[in-house]
Amino acid sequence: MRHGVPAGLAALALGLAAALTLTPTAQAGPPPAPAARAAGAVAPAQFAHPGVLNSRAQLDFVRTKVQAGEQPWKGAFDAMLASGYGSLSRTPTPRAVVECGSYSNPDIGCSDEREDAIAAYTDALAWYITRDARYARKSIELMDAWSAKIKDHTNSNAPLQSGWAGSTWPRAAEIIKHTYTGGWAGQGRFATMLRDVYLPEVINGKPNSNGNWELIMMDAAIGISVHLDDRASYDKAMAIYLGRVPAYFYLASDGPQPAYPPRSTIDTKSELVDYWHGQSTFVDGLAQETCRDFGHTGMAIAATMHVAETSRIQGRDLYPQFKDRFRYALGFHAQYELGAKVPSWLCGGSLAKGIGPATEVGYNALHTRLGIGMENTRKLTEGRRPAGTENHFEAWETLTHADNPN
Repeated sequence: MRHGVPAGLAALALGLAAALTLTPTAQAGPPPAPAARAAGAVAPAQFAHPGVLNSRAQLDFVRTKVQAGEQPWKGAFDAMLASGYGSLSRTPTPRAVVECGSYSNPDIGCSDEREDAIAAYTDALAWYITRDARYARKSIELMDAWSAKIKDHTNSNAPLQSGWAGSTWPRAAEIIKHTYTGGWAGQGRFATMLRDVYLPEVINGKPNSNGNWELIMMDAAIGISVHLDDRASYDKAMAIYLGRVPAYFYLASDGPQPAYPPRSTIDTKSELVDYWHGQSTFVDGLAQETCRDFGHTGMAIAATMHVAETSRIQGRDLYPQFKDRFRYALGFHAQYELGAKVPSWLCGGSLAKGIGPATEVGYNALHTRLGIGMENTRKLTEGRRPAGTENHFEAWETLTHADNPN
């Protein structure tokens, strides 16, 4: 996959959450800078561990549910272990240089890297839930194999590839380092890998690319920063994230058009419409890549929720601040994934659907914890359980986040 800024593509729109429908009106003119872009990013004085996407309380909730055989957690756990990612016979396939072009073509180690990272995370979850040390050792084997070999990412997709794998590795490492007492001699080398190989590729973002790039890269940068207890990198990544979110998901309160992406060269209405893939009608919940396709939009949604979840664990709850932006984004896309007729003003009346397993974390945060009604998102999320993985960086989120109150 790739995420450049193609000129003159279709359009984008996010709209109402749940079953609401908006009557859009074409809009123009530069919007005011959203308040979120001015918000300071301050890392916690002391990071919570494990604290990347999953907290100890969340993991304990999952473990209790699986051990009791309750659904949907038991079914999600069984599906995870039955996948190739849960195999104790998996052999890691590290490379010194991973070369990834647009849409992962060429794919020289790209799929291997992403999938070994997901397997390490899978094994870490399996360890925590079962307390079977074989899974912890397998997770360590995968992490050690890559940290002993990888030196660089190359070609056009290097930043995005680093974001995909770099968001998953810290989830695995956090669980193993902070819950497994059997020893991990390679902890230091793994941390060095995150700092020297992944963090430089993602920490500065990608202002002119499609927004899913920067959101995924900040997912990685935030997770790596937590694992490394790196407050400066955490602050930098969070500031980029807080600027990108309101430039990716539109609300009418932003003004007559979406915010220009921070730090980018996009600063005219025509450039913005082109960047939003030809969409010039803006409604609540519209996303910058809706008219491109729901696959990339789903990745952006997932990465956005991952960062919000990690931030909450680290002491700053972003969900109240972004709850309307998030709920409209989820509900708007959910209605069309569920089969709602696409109006002619939206992406020329045609959508490339396929949002992937992207809704579970956000739905849990907004519905379970904040009590927001989200009927379309509920139907989509519950109807597709258990959410598996899209083999990039979303994995097992029904297991970890379904109805999780912690």
